[in-house]
Amino acid sequence: MCELYVKADPILYESRSRSLRIRGVVTTLRLENQFWDILREIAEVDGMTTNQLIAKLYDEVMDYRGEVVNFASFLRVSCTRYLSQRRAPVELSLVRAAT
Repeated sequence: MCELYVKADPILYESRSRSLRIRGVVTTLRLENQFWDILREIAEVDGMTTNQLIAKLYDEVMDYRGEVVNFASFLRVSCTRYLSQRRAPVELSLVRAAT
């Protein structure tokens, strides 16, 4: 099982910074490449750019929570939640097919 993780391409966990404008303020986010790829996928599904998606997520979490202590971590968790939800319908169909 460890080989699945150990053999990951190092470029996936290399960090990359991107500058973007959130609520009129230019800010820089640093995330691993894999998370940038997932955010791009989410944005494409929702018909927007990655920067638009990130700004929208920021607005929504600020409206809901009133603060964001660690926005980069919030984005990472959002990516893992997206992957879990994307996988869930497939797992459900496999369970139904097995019964």
